[in-house]
Amino acid sequence: MVLRLIDATVVKNGVPVLDRLTLTIRAGEHTAILGPNGAGKTSLINLLTHQDRAITAEGVAPPVEVFGESRWNIFELRTQVGIVSQDLHQRFVGGNSEGYIRGEDAVLSGLLATYGIVRADAATTAMRKRAAGALERMDAGHLGTKLLNEMSTGEARRVLIARALVTEPQALVLDEPTAGLDMVARRRFLEYVSAIARAGTTVILVTHHVEDIIPEVDHVVFLKDGRVHLAGDKRTVLTAANLSALFDAPVALDEVRGQYFAKPI
Repeated sequence: MVLRLIDATVVKNGVPVLDRLTLTIRAGEHTAILGPNGAGKTSLINLLTHQDRAITAEGVAPPVEVFGESRWNIFELRTQVGIVSQDLHQRFVGGNSEGYIRGEDAVLSGLLATYGIVRADAATTAMRKRAAGALERMDAGHLGTKLLNEMSTGEARRVLIARALVTEPQALVLDEPTAGLDMVARRRFLEYVSAIARAGTTVILVTHHVEDIIPEVDHVVFLKDGRVHLAGDKRTVLTAANLSALFDAPVALDEVRGQYFAKPI
């Protein structure tokens, strides 16, 4: 089991962004979480990474369990859950107070649970070997010496996936993974994600684009207004009628060789 939520509620500025959310994501069960903007997708990710906390009532079982545990050291958890998000992308591509970051240093920071530039003496030879291997896995070995702000969006995204995978996590969470990619880069990127899923890492895709759902995904969750609107097997849940209800607008849906395409009508 990767994540179990039982009546999890998260309140921000007096408003519940997740409202008594109950959900289970099992290990090896590649899952897509779809929902319109404001559905609570980011807060759900933050529960998984312990950046947000659910309201806990006295005498009641903890509403959030990650890998069967309700308490985690945040740095240890980062080694078990790899995350690639728009916020992370911007943090690395935009640089920080210490300057811009090379591809190799970005991946090494995953081993060190940091977001900044890695000091030369902070990484061991073994760490650098693992970072190089993670980059090669994403066909990004040539990007190790390149600054992220000089990379294309697709190149930077592959480096950040290498960063997420360098600790050999049990699960990989991708938040709006194809944002900013053109159609060629998007297709290539999703092929890498498919390969990761086939290799055994549990993939969790969080998106509002049906086209991001790789064929390996077998479980789909619709999130709306901070609650699970619908969840189940992909072929059962992913229909034009269900998508129309989720987005409150008529939607047409096509499938081509396990890939889904949706458009408003």
